[in-house]
Amino acid sequence: MKDAKEKSNTYVTNVDLKVADKLSADLIERGFELTHPPYTIFSAKGNGVSCTLYKSGKLMVQGKEMAPFIEFYLEPEILKSVGFGYDNLNIDLTPRIGIDESGKGDFFGALCVAGVFAQGNEINNLKAIGVKDSKKLSDPLIIKIGKKIKAEFQHHIIKINPKKYNELYAQFKNLNSLLAWGHAATIEQLVQKTNCRNVIIDQFANENVVITALMRKKMEIKLTQRHRAEEDLIVAAASILARQTFLESLEQLGKEFDIILPKGASAQTIAAAKTFVRKHGKEALPSVAKMHFKTLESVLNHG
Repeated sequence: MKDAKEKSNTYVTNVDLKVADKLSADLIERGFELTHPPYTIFSAKGNGVSCTLYKSGKLMVQGKEMAPFIEFYLEPEILKSVGFGYDNLNIDLTPRIGIDESGKGDFFGALCVAGVFAQGNEINNLKAIGVKDSKKLSDPLIIKIGKKIKAEFQHHIIKINPKKYNELYAQFKNLNSLLAWGHAATIEQLVQKTNCRNVIIDQFANENVVITALMRKKMEIKLTQRHRAEEDLIVAAASILARQTFLESLEQLGKEFDIILPKGASAQTIAAAKTFVRKHGKEALPSVAKMHFKTLESVLNHG
């Protein structure tokens, strides 16, 4: 997998044809449409990206969204080489706000929504400090990069600790509505700080959920909602800030109650919750846990 070269709007590399099936399956899952022109294994077209794999093993990628496609999918999943031929690719330098959240799938800990604003060469700086989708980074690296983002970029973070989360969930009665409220509030703060009205978020529900929350605030913005929005550098930065805030607040809660609180909602989480109940009583659970999770039944119904 060597000999890659870039042109202004084209990226060409050679791949082992053993990955052809994985590549085509992944592209279909991402919403690409596949055709089979002569001399190709397939040609795929998706949102802002076209991708053609020739029988020779040559892979050609084109389109305005090819940079994040290469950075966040092709390199780690297919080429297995981070930074491979990416530095000379064009990065979208349009001023924009990126929003993402963390903690919605974790039984313990806060729900955190973060937003970041960047423009022009600042966006290149995000790349330079190591920003990428937080799911591809270790916890220590998330915290390290998150501190740099906070120091160098306009941002806003909403941290909803478990006790407040449970109160709000009782009002909203729906996680997506609660998330939409958090997104709208974060967007509102950053629009006021930056006057930027170009916003991109990771779509987590029907697009009308966030639009409705913004309408309640009488906000007029250009909103882009898309799946895997963390492929955008600014959304990726927001994902890092949200995860950093979640990790630090989870650690703080653990210190407060003298117990290690695991991430996620696994068997390890259930075991920790049972230990917590034995130490502090079930009435203290709302201070550390999201009480609408099905995980709660496993904690309380089995001793």
